[in-house]
Amino acid sequence: LSGSEGDLLFLLDSSGSVSNYEFSRVKEFIWDLIRPFTFGPNDVQTSIIHISTTPTMEFPFDRYLSSGTVQQAIRDTQQLMGDTNTGKALSYAKEKFFSNEAGARPDVPKVMVWVTDGFSTDDISEPMQLLKDMGVTVFIVSTGRGNYLELSAAASQPPEKHLHFVDVDDLPIITKELRDAISDAIQANRLRAVDVTSSSFRLVWPKVLSQETGYYTLEYSPIDDPSRKRTKQVPGAHTTLVLSDLPPETTYQVALIPESNVHYIPPQTTRVTTLAEEISPAQVLISESKPHSFHVSWAPTPDSVTGYQILYGPLPGNWVKLLEVDGTQNSTVVENLAPNSTYLVTVTAIYKSGKEKSLSAKACTQE
Repeated sequence: LSGSEGDLLFLLDSSGSVSNYEFSRVKEFIWDLIRPFTFGPNDVQTSIIHISTTPTMEFPFDRYLSSGTVQQAIRDTQQLMGDTNTGKALSYAKEKFFSNEAGARPDVPKVMVWVTDGFSTDDISEPMQLLKDMGVTVFIVSTGRGNYLELSAAASQPPEKHLHFVDVDDLPIITKELRDAISDAIQANRLRAVDVTSSSFRLVWPKVLSQETGYYTLEYSPIDDPSRKRTKQVPGAHTTLVLSDLPPETTYQVALIPESNVHYIPPQTTRVTTLAEEISPAQVLISESKPHSFHVSWAPTPDSVTGYQILYGPLPGNWVKLLEVDGTQNSTVVENLAPNSTYLVTVTAIYKSGKEKSLSAKACTQE
């Protein structure tokens, strides 16, 4: 599971309400859960925060950057005992999730897995809501009874994907499902480009604002020419935008900055490279041949073409004529021809960039 960046935090109930046996089973579960992930500064980073009387960070995100060292650190984690002050631990987690000192990265997806025996001595709803508002995906694994309504409100939506009730001895049953869901959250919960063409792409991002809570500033520029930066304002209710009229084979640095009037939400960035120009025309077809006319069609018709020129003349011959067609058309009829004659037809695509591409075909009129 490499190539996906994300900060993954385990919130571990380390209080006296958890038996030593349960704590060791939970450690095994976490150890197994993260086994296939690739760790590193451009991949997944992980950290553990203990829920106790005072929340404590076992190790920062950037300390262990290989699977082996992470797994050893999990094995070495010791239970703290104390009270189950989960609300305090959640507030502390929010701080650490967005702090450089804790090794967190500013614009990668954030995922939290809270393993609980279902018991808390302080309020969790407000600090949990703040975490989710800041774009954190919250998974909850409850090994105890736990209040279903409280926990399903605390987990990310929908609860059937983000909340598991499972006996501590049955934790391995949910390992694969939870691992896949964490992986999906790391890949999906961020700004990314889809529908990339030679002249456009669509950006999609997770919903972190609404119409009432603010708007987004979108900045994009070619990485080799930052002075050509463009900025757009996007309403808070939107989660997608198409950028078009772009040059082909160009890499863009894109930043989406949520301008929230409630609290700070970190920007998200991505890089997108437009495709090479589709070669048009890739084929030229002659059809519906008559004594004085025939039909010429070609494909494809990419956005980056402004128009087509059709040159035609008899073979052998001493004249050519020119027809011009709009870039959205992919066919035309050539008329006023002599019967039973052969013509050479050349279709030239004129690109917005000024480049031209041509392709020829022979056509015969009927007797």
